[in-house]
Amino acid sequence: MTELEERFHQLMLERVYRETGRQCGYWAHRFRQLVANRGGVVAAKRLLARDGVSPGFAVLREKGRLDLSMEVLVLDPQFRDLFSDAERAAARERLERARVAPSAGAPA
Repeated sequence: MTELEERFHQLMLERVYRETGRQCGYWAHRFRQLVANRGGVVAAKRLLARDGVSPGFAVLREKGRLDLSMEVLVLDPQFRDLFSDAERAAARERLERARVAPSAGAPA
């Protein structure tokens, strides 16, 4: 795992999993297991390839905390090289559908 992949992995665990649990009371154990077993980048790519949104995304939208979503993390400019244009577009589209401009979290 490269240093950049490791940084993304750690943020997936800390910000997306733990902070979501602390702030929203939603502990996405399957998400944590996927990240722990496959790594943050692979987990994000798998989640972005799925149709629809995860239960965690729905909770974050409901709580007004999409800033904690994996999609915002994928769009963070520091992680641009880890994801394809199509993967970043999928993240941006989910956020737009939730009526949150990607620039509110992190620009693509």
